[in-house]
Amino acid sequence: MFNIDKKKFGAFVAALRKEKGITQKELSEQLCISDKAVSKWETGVSLPDTVLLIPLANLLDVSVTELLVCERLPSNDALKPDKVEDIVKTAITYADEAPERAYHVKSKWIVIYGISLLICGISTFLNYTTAKPCMDALVTFVLMCAVFGAYFCCFVRTKLSRLYDENNVNIFYDGPFRMNVPGVNFNNRNWPHIVQALRLSLCLNMILLPILNLLISSMAVAVWENIGKYVFLAIMLCSVFLPIYVVGKKYE
Repeated sequence: MFNIDKKKFGAFVAALRKEKGITQKELSEQLCISDKAVSKWETGVSLPDTVLLIPLANLLDVSVTELLVCERLPSNDALKPDKVEDIVKTAITYADEAPERAYHVKSKWIVIYGISLLICGISTFLNYTTAKPCMDALVTFVLMCAVFGAYFCCFVRTKLSRLYDENNVNIFYDGPFRMNVPGVNFNNRNWPHIVQALRLSLCLNMILLPILNLLISSMAVAVWENIGKYVFLAIMLCSVFLPIYVVGKKYE
């Protein structure tokens, strides 16, 4: 296995960036990181986090393999099996350890989510069988809470990669899941608090929204038919996005 030469890597990235005619700041903005991070790469101080290898390669019009070996490869150059193995081993060694997820630590929130989902299903069914108003809005919002609740209670990463601690990043990537919160920089200081707040909010919404629809529509059907969906929207916005900003900034 070979080691990545930080100086060589930095010089290669700098040369590719200049070929593209973009500045360090422009490159950093496209990667949603600080320009200081790009400067550190190009001066050989540090290497980019593995989560950035693919977008960085795409922006510089090279392959990830070329980034790892720090040189352009001829299009007709077939790598030997042993060299391919070396590159793969290097990428694996260079990467962070496999992220620990909620189900790895047997989080109590998995059970709480299951109970919340059961209550939500029963109360939503009662809304449906009694022909309560605002069913479309109710089903939409509880489904959103169920999907995002499943992620944050069962599958969320319990720790972020070092990219988030070393740079100001307000976008969270995890496979197909994306979360962009302007004004809040995610890191390992505020991430556990953000996750905890979202778990609580999403589970409570799953339980309370169907019950709220049952109770209020029984007392003021005509009024609730007109304002119900807007009340649901306001509750979702305040209970999901507001906690992210509050705890995100508090522990940032």
